[in-house]
Amino acid sequence: MAAVEWGDILVIVVYFIAVLSVGIWSICKTNRGSVKEFFLAGRNVPWWPVGCSLFSSNIGSEHFIGLAGSGAASGFAVIEYEWNAILCLILLGWVFLPVYFACGIFTMPEYLHRRFGGQRLRIMFSIIVLLNLIFVNIPIDLYSGALFIVESFEWPLYVAVFAMMGVVALYVLLGGLNTVIYTDAIQTVVMLGGSVVLTIMAFNKVGGWDAALEKYMASNNNLTNITSENSCFLPRKDAFHIFRDPVNSDLPGPALFFRTSVISVVYWCGNQVIVQRALAAKNITHARAGTVLAGYLKILPFFIMVMPGVISRALFPEKIACASQEACKKACGNPAGCTNLAYPTLVANILPQGVRGIMLAVMMSAVISSLTSILNSASAMFTLDLWRLVRKNASNLEMLAVGRLFVVALCVFGILWIPIMETAQGGQLFFYATSITGYVFAPICSVFILGVFWTRTTEKAAFYGVLVSQIVGLVRFVLDFVYPTPLCGDPDNRPIIMTAINYNYIPVIQAVLAFIIVICVSLLTEATSKDKLAGITYWTRNDTVEFGKGEQVGDDDDYEKSQENEEKMQIKDNENATDDNETFEVKYKPYGWRKWIYRVCGDPRPEKTDALSREQFSTITEKQKTPNSPFWQLVVNINAVCCLGILIFLYIYFA
Repeated sequence: MAAVEWGDILVIVVYFIAVLSVGIWSICKTNRGSVKEFFLAGRNVPWWPVGCSLFSSNIGSEHFIGLAGSGAASGFAVIEYEWNAILCLILLGWVFLPVYFACGIFTMPEYLHRRFGGQRLRIMFSIIVLLNLIFVNIPIDLYSGALFIVESFEWPLYVAVFAMMGVVALYVLLGGLNTVIYTDAIQTVVMLGGSVVLTIMAFNKVGGWDAALEKYMASNNNLTNITSENSCFLPRKDAFHIFRDPVNSDLPGPALFFRTSVISVVYWCGNQVIVQRALAAKNITHARAGTVLAGYLKILPFFIMVMPGVISRALFPEKIACASQEACKKACGNPAGCTNLAYPTLVANILPQGVRGIMLAVMMSAVISSLTSILNSASAMFTLDLWRLVRKNASNLEMLAVGRLFVVALCVFGILWIPIMETAQGGQLFFYATSITGYVFAPICSVFILGVFWTRTTEKAAFYGVLVSQIVGLVRFVLDFVYPTPLCGDPDNRPIIMTAINYNYIPVIQAVLAFIIVICVSLLTEATSKDKLAGITYWTRNDTVEFGKGEQVGDDDDYEKSQENEEKMQIKDNENATDDNETFEVKYKPYGWRKWIYRVCGDPRPEKTDALSREQFSTITEKQKTPNSPFWQLVVNINAVCCLGILIFLYIYFA
């Protein structure tokens, strides 16, 4: 293996100095009042930044690690997770966004409240997202970032993990979220540019497409005695097929297609991080063009992530294609297999000095910025959506303290969870992530689809549909860790329910169960009146929206009272935050050490917030609902059809 050289280290150091310098600059640039102004004015973004942001918000270093690792281990089928996202992106642009624009919402929990009323779904949605962050996003980001350090600097895994956590802590203190805003676009361009260069050099090294596939299938030819104990380390016979046997395969065709198309709707059409990018577009035409551009970009992961994994196994079979638990333990410290190192191994051995340093720096920086965003989002969600239910009169200082303690707890749990995650799903990182994400988000998918398409859907039906089907996912989630997938060569003593039902079928069962429960309970409960559904379903999206009417959907009195209390507190804060209130400014103006504590932990002073007037609400919604000229609408529609046509061709070719 080619070790990291001084040129690479120099590039990494310079890169991180630049990033941290932007962080220092951003934290010194204090203009809190402009945040919400920027948020409202941001609904004027053209189509190409929207499309790039949709793509970059989804792709991270865990995709390079996970997709390349699964490609090395089992072949092409894993690309369905990326290619079927194209279907969801088109659905977002042509079905969901018109509804979101019509009702003028800013967040997904806000849509759930406007559509169903009450706070139960909002609380449940917050808990589901937090569970996904705790068990998937945080440990995977830590682990994938550490793998690059392990492969490049040959450090022990947990030394690399704690090093990552140290940099993340420094990043948070220096205003990591602000830094992400200024560096995310550059990182995306460099990441894609570096991965394309890596792919070209890898194909050149292996001898082309045909040679890559041939050497992949021959990667374990050194095995002279193939037994049941080591046969599972061999390449699959259907490695180069996407649609596989529905019963006797690792990725059953029907289940995987349903899982990655229908159930992924909630990720692409109901995920705040994704949808917010599209909501910032100038109008519906720009938003749709952005989703089409993101769809085109989603074709690339097969060539820049999965294929490098295939080539890595072909070029480095003694490591990536280790053929026994002992050999894998010796090669990478993981008896389940070393395929997760497929991409870092290519980076460390194929790229020239300097370029390798840039790629490593960008990958690690992407992990850090992603992890910082996740920790801050989780902290905000816990304190604002959950802690305030327990401590309704909590002070700003208490909220800040609780948020930071929660971040510490998340980091500790993430590190402790890595050994369990490392061997889950046969040691394939991407399969681990998608299995748990499927369990927790499948029921929500049913609620979003029925909530948008069926006006008869009620709050009680949505709540109990999600609750019951979540229990099914929770049971399977627990069983997955009580009876983990046996390592290659170990006997499979799991219960019949584990061996007979592939994990990809569980989200399908959950979604169908949720659909049935929501439909049945909706028919047995009182329907929502028509005047309260204006602008919040696909069939009523063109109805006139009465300002604030969506707030009245549902019958949760406690929630309405809490809303009234929040409005009163906001009015009081606005009064306190006026410019001419010198007493307030003197009371809260920080000096000396307090000033630096406020800079690190946050400013407890209330911000002045102006609610949207009827005129502003009408202006924003009408502006975004209004499409461009018929010509540009036609161009966008043609490109959407072309994108779907390319997807169909790729599926037919690799089926």
